[in-house]
This record gives sequence, structure tokens and C-alpha cells, in this order.
Amino acid sequence: MSKAEDRRQDIADYVMRYGQIRIEDLVNHFGVSRMTIHRHVDQLAQQGIVRKLHGMVTVLPSGVYESTFRYRQSIGRAEKEALAHAVLPHVEAGQVVMLDDSSTAGAVAPLLAEVKPLTVITNSLHAGTALAEAGDVDYICLGGQYHSTYNAFIGLLCENAIARLRANLLICSASAVCDGTAYIQDQHVVRVKQAMMRACTKRILLLEHAKFGKIALHALDDLTAFDAVLVTDGLDAAVANQLREAGVRLQIVKTVAA
Repeated sequence: MSKAEDRRQDIADYVMRYGQIRIEDLVNHFGVSRMTIHRHVDQLAQQGIVRKLHGMVTVLPSGVYESTFRYRQSIGRAEKEALAHAVLPHVEAGQVVMLDDSSTAGAVAPLLAEVKPLTVITNSLHAGTALAEAGDVDYICLGGQYHSTYNAFIGLLCENAIARLRANLLICSASAVCDGTAYIQDQHVVRVKQAMMRACTKRILLLEHAKFGKIALHALDDLTAFDAVLVTDGLDAAVANQLREAGVRLQIVKTVAA
């Protein structure tokens, strides 16, 4: 990530922490010129991450900010890469693998060429772009209504397509985990993910440890519904023990900082 991208991410995180912040406070906090702050904030606003109004910067309504694919893709890159490599041993040549629209599953897509031949099904345009360039991968794109927020296809057409397919393995993620249940902010995204769970024999959930203790609006499923739950190191040991005692098949994944 470039220095400018790092700063935009820091600004987005700072605004999210406080909900709204004055431009002047951003200038003082980051120690850069007003022109630089305005330029970064304008770019974040174009991406649908923040709103700029009358000298203030505010987070867009809950869910829009957290769900924006470009933002999700830009954060936790080391964690996503660690999870992507850790899930590969679960993938076997000859399988049919389904990927959801998460940025975490998107990090898995370019690695699947290492396990071939494969058939890979996804509603993610980002993952599909990587799969289209991979050799010995039979790529199936799930259609439906395209949503730029998620850079993916969702909706009834997508759900119906999934219902007519069967796969060996689902690799997916969630927005938040609270009290042993995975949550997603958008109800339409939840419906697609739940359709994928029904269509797959084995289900693997990939999670960054920072998602634990967070909330989102709609329940996806209990963690016990997954055949494996891969979580990056940093998860509180007491929480990990509680999950295992509850029957969650938990695998801690070591993250190497980039």
C-alpha cells in the first residue's frame, strides 16, 4: 500500500472511531496541510466511505461504511493473506469450491490455482477476475443484480442459481461475531451466504480476530454450523477456550506482519 493509501486508511479509521470529526481536527491530528486532508477526504467520499459537509467529515450510516468493498479490501491485509494460505490445505484437487463476496475470500481466489484442477463458483466480481486468469480452474460466475458496494452479485436471481448447484466446500467470512454467532450487516447478503451454506457439503468460516465482540444487524449462523472456523491470532485465549468448549471447531492462524 502506498503512503497516500496508508494515510487515507488512517483517516477513515479515525473518522469511524468518532463518528464525525472537523476538518481542522484532522489537520491537527495528522499534522498535514488542509489541502492534503481535503484531497484524502474527497477520495474517501468518492468511495462511499465518508460524507463531507460544512467543514465536517462523518461516517456514512452503519453498514455502508463497513460493507464498502474497497475499504474492506484495504484493511487487515496481513490477516487476510494469512487466512487465505491457511485455508488451502482444506481444498482438494477435483473439488467444487464456492467463494462468497467477502474480501477475505477474495484473497483466497488467486491462490486456488495452486490446487488444480478445480471448479470454483462465486458471486464476487473481484474473485472472479482472479479466477478468470487462473489455469486449470473451471470458473462459474453467479449472476444476479450487481451491487458496487460489495462488488458482487446478490438478490433473488443469485439465490436461485445457488439453489440449483452443489459444491464440496464453501469458503466465506462474516462482518462480526458476538456470543458465538456470526453476523452480517445487509439482509440480502445474508440470504446469499445462507443459500451457499445450504449448497455446500463442508463450510469454512474465515475471520480476523478483531471481528469478535462486534455486532452487525443480521445473524448468519452459529459458529458451530461451520466445519472449521479459522481465526487470526490475537483472539483472547479465554474466548477461544469458550468457543472450543461450545463445540466450535476453531483453528488459530498465525499472522506475519507485512
